[in-house]
Amino acid sequence: MGFEHTSVMPQQVQEHQNLRPGSICVDCTLGGAGHALETIKAILPNGKLIGIDQDRDAIEHAQKKLGPYKKNIHLFHNNFSELPTLLNSIGITSVDSILLDLGFSLNQLTQGKRGFSFNKSEPLDMRMDIRNDLTASDIVNSFSESELVKMFFSFGEEKFSRRIAKKIITLRDEKPIETSMELAELVTSAIPAKVRHSQRIHPATRIFQALRIAVNQELSRLETFMEKVPSLLTKDGRLCVISFHSLEDRIVKKALRKFEQGCTCPKELPRCLCGFVPIMKSIFRKPLIATEDETGTNPMARSAKLRVAKKL
Repeated sequence: MGFEHTSVMPQQVQEHQNLRPGSICVDCTLGGAGHALETIKAILPNGKLIGIDQDRDAIEHAQKKLGPYKKNIHLFHNNFSELPTLLNSIGITSVDSILLDLGFSLNQLTQGKRGFSFNKSEPLDMRMDIRNDLTASDIVNSFSESELVKMFFSFGEEKFSRRIAKKIITLRDEKPIETSMELAELVTSAIPAKVRHSQRIHPATRIFQALRIAVNQELSRLETFMEKVPSLLTKDGRLCVISFHSLEDRIVKKALRKFEQGCTCPKELPRCLCGFVPIMKSIFRKPLIATEDETGTNPMARSAKLRVAKKL
């Protein structure tokens, strides 16, 4: 199976990873291995790249694409939230650079056949890692109405969550909802026509996002990962995170603010009792966005935000 993937914000990522020969780097989400290939070239001859992806297809693709550099790489078929354990397994205590690209590849949309696209009739799966048990079909066909409403609103920020959940419950009583196309058509029909016609995105976009997040535990795993980041970086080590929607960016931003914060004691205390000191510093106050040239050729870059921080 082909695995074509255009890296998002490649120049900014390369520049701000602060790479040099001999660096030890982590690419937490290999995808099409575009970022990984440029990273490995920058850290040769004796640098190391640890590559992770929960999608088996991405790992197989990376093995081929990075084949000429196999002496310098370690690849893991895991979720990035397991990074501390993975580093420990190869005897590495800290790294110089960590990249986390939270987008999903064109391959998963067009060739994965797991129901990520609302423009195709595919099994309603949405698992990034097919070893996991829970599928989008399980959620759509078994969750209660209140559970669906909460999920659609929390993970999709969908204001018509109640209408959509109610329609799902009604239709699944007649027959299970089995394909991505069925679900997309159902969601579209549940949204008022006036709203549908005024939206710039497909009416099912937010529902598909919510299901994908729930199936893959995306937000909870991102929170777990961010908590551990400072302990995994060397002094001056860089963290680069590319997010694609506000829920992800909010988690990254909140964690970085916490790491940058010093003493949290009340101002009236004569001296610090908490002992908190800043452990990381953001390189930019606001996230970087893709250039107009890039968004013109790669539509997936339009919503990308890159945050960069260094270990103090």
